[in-house]
Amino acid sequence: MELITTLFLTLITFFFIVISLYKTDSKRARLLELFDKMPGPPSYPIFGSALPYIIGPRHECFKKIYNTHYHYMPIFKWWAGHIPVVSLDIPQYAELLLNNSKTIDKAKFYKYLQPWLGTGLLTSKGAKWHSHRKMLTPTFHFKILDNFVSVFSENSNILVQKLQGQVGKDCFNIYPYITHCALDIICESAMGVSVNAQEDETSEYVTSVYKMSELVRDRMERPWLHPDFLHQLSSNGRKQKKCLKILHGFTNKVIQERKLKVKSQQGQQSQEREEDEVLGKKKRMAFLDLLLEVSEGGTKLTDEEIREEVDTFMFEGHDTTAAGICFTLYLLGLHPEIQDRVYEELESIFQDSDRSPTMKDLNDMKYLECVIKESLRLYPSVPEIGRELTKEIEIGGYTLPAGAVVLVFLYLIHRNPEHFPNPEKFDPDNFLPERIARRHPYAYMPFSAGPRNCIGQKFAILEEKAVVSSILRNYKVTSLDKREDLKIVTELILRSVDGFRLQITPRKRQTPVENK
Repeated sequence: MELITTLFLTLITFFFIVISLYKTDSKRARLLELFDKMPGPPSYPIFGSALPYIIGPRHECFKKIYNTHYHYMPIFKWWAGHIPVVSLDIPQYAELLLNNSKTIDKAKFYKYLQPWLGTGLLTSKGAKWHSHRKMLTPTFHFKILDNFVSVFSENSNILVQKLQGQVGKDCFNIYPYITHCALDIICESAMGVSVNAQEDETSEYVTSVYKMSELVRDRMERPWLHPDFLHQLSSNGRKQKKCLKILHGFTNKVIQERKLKVKSQQGQQSQEREEDEVLGKKKRMAFLDLLLEVSEGGTKLTDEEIREEVDTFMFEGHDTTAAGICFTLYLLGLHPEIQDRVYEELESIFQDSDRSPTMKDLNDMKYLECVIKESLRLYPSVPEIGRELTKEIEIGGYTLPAGAVVLVFLYLIHRNPEHFPNPEKFDPDNFLPERIARRHPYAYMPFSAGPRNCIGQKFAILEEKAVVSSILRNYKVTSLDKREDLKIVTELILRSVDGFRLQITPRKRQTPVENK
């Protein structure tokens, strides 16, 4: 029955694609004319060039995708169903796309996030994106990020306590522990409330975050679910509706509560601020508080726009950071000599103290930062970024047509031997200042690049430093799987199919660091 339904929906999708192509015949003719001049893999009806990559295990599909890029690099065309796609695989071409103020619209695929994120900073276009980017950039100023350091520490300490239960075990998958910690951190940082994901994995909000990510990924991969009306009729659409009710309901509730709290405290603010200054206290502000403050300061945002930006921060800052932390710990577990260097750095900073890190401590973790950046080079959390062309542009001797989606495959660009000799080697020294200075600025971009680079990249690096350092101050980590045995897939982010199998051994410290 499921197969019959799938075939029926596929035929309907194909029918509407044909109608759509007929209506835009002249534009399509121009697109096909330009596409015919470019190299690329063969295309098949309905599925386009994607057919070989959706048959077989998911991790094998990722290998096929990598091999195709490697074969056709530095530029080639392919079809994602009926959508024309151009892939760019060298830094010079990536710069021409990403540093162009006229090519800042995100690719069509991002629209499947809009039911959840609306038109927040990730998915918005044109004037709205420009105004919101300008408004939100100051909220990620380094001094404001200091507000979040205690959030990182408190949740990292809970994580360290949870991991004590795995001491002495032959192996365990650390991914669930890290992703729950990351969700607690981002929720408290974004909204100022805790969802206690590390303590309560059955929370409706927590399960809806994970489920919604799965539903978006599934829709992207199934052409018959791309049309909105067909998606709404599917079980996927019904599940999404249920998740959105919980996700939006939770965020809306928090926004209203925070607005009421701000209003009730307005008369007390000046007095409290004076008292806090005398006592040396700092008020912890969440991203939501900063949005409300900015909005009241003259740039008025509707409640829906505030929710869109908070939900976007939640989405972008959760799974991506969790993946980055996991790959970092995994690689350190394979390279004990590098892990020892990180631990020595931490010991030089904390001098046997159990205190939690300050912003200065995190900034002093220079070698750990190199380790994290090298992990993101080999395993970028978002392995591919895309733009949609509204006008023709010239790249690599070809005219890329309006209406095409252009993808930059970071996973391959980060392995360019011209910029990273011995590119498969895990070498944190790749990020020593003198090496960075010699490298093309677009040879490494795990947080994208150009006008639409990730606004929260400093936040992400600080969070990863805080979590990884807390674990390494308490445990020695050993990885049990070789890199060639990892089954890598790209869902919404890059991840390992089977998680990350580790062993942990207590260091001299038997209890997690405390907030002091």
